[in-house]
Amino acid sequence: MNKTKIAKIAFPIAALLCFFPFVSSAAALVLGVVLAVALGNPYVDKTRTYTHHLLSLSVIGLGAGMDLMVVGRVGLQGIGYTVVGISFTLLLGMLIGRMLKIERDTSTLITVGTAICGGSAIAAVAPTIRAKSHEVSVALGTVFMLNACALVIFPWIGHLLNLTQTQFGLWSALAIHDTSSVVGSTLQYGPESLQVGTTVKLARALWIVPVTFLIGLFYFRGQKVEGGAGKAKKPWFILGFLIAAALVTWIPELRPVGHVVETVAKRALVVTLFLIGANLTKETLKSVGIKPFLQGVGLWIVVASCTLGAILIGWIH
Repeated sequence: MNKTKIAKIAFPIAALLCFFPFVSSAAALVLGVVLAVALGNPYVDKTRTYTHHLLSLSVIGLGAGMDLMVVGRVGLQGIGYTVVGISFTLLLGMLIGRMLKIERDTSTLITVGTAICGGSAIAAVAPTIRAKSHEVSVALGTVFMLNACALVIFPWIGHLLNLTQTQFGLWSALAIHDTSSVVGSTLQYGPESLQVGTTVKLARALWIVPVTFLIGLFYFRGQKVEGGAGKAKKPWFILGFLIAAALVTWIPELRPVGHVVETVAKRALVVTLFLIGANLTKETLKSVGIKPFLQGVGLWIVVASCTLGAILIGWIH
């Protein structure tokens, strides 16, 4: 039996196993990466599509276990440091990109992905700047690799520094690229961490709209439309998350059902992390050059370190 046949059997079985409680979020991600690199992903087009849809449905499901009043309070508290953090990251990222002489579009996409919410921000901004397909691939590949690292490294650092669940949730939301990896890391750390991290990250994701508009307003417009990345995706799942939270908050009778939906959503997120790992193919790894990767890593380390420092001294709480 060749690798392709083995992979066609192994991937569905592994995805099913990830739905069970004995598989952690980190283990699911690593399993996806190992299978993709060792055997190749024969379903890569499907897993990329399923990843987006399953993540959206899972985040909506998490809303069914949250109090809308808490969600609103946490979201409003974060406006100040969100504006400062996004502005700082955008400026620093473009500066690093110029220093390393990286293609402007690629540098912009990596920077925006770091500043707001990873792949979602990249998908929204790419059509605005008319980025070419290979530039989008490089940016997404860089972000995917750093997301995988964050899922393993962040909980370890959190426990090493004895961060509270609130502190860890804040740090994850502000320093990890994608919503899925924020949820994955905070899910390991504790329920309060999950609630804070998810809420702050989704509130931050709303900034895709004004940031994309401003980039489109001031960005160089001389590029050709051919080879662009296509239509921007709108993060409608944020609205679904808020509606689900509103229903269980204002209709107490729905709370028992809401907890069941939340439990299923948490396991669906673990499956999502497996799919994210499965999307990290050899081709994706090869597409990321050393300079874009260095920009992504350097920017991420500075942002994560500064954010952690601000949380520890009480500037962000």
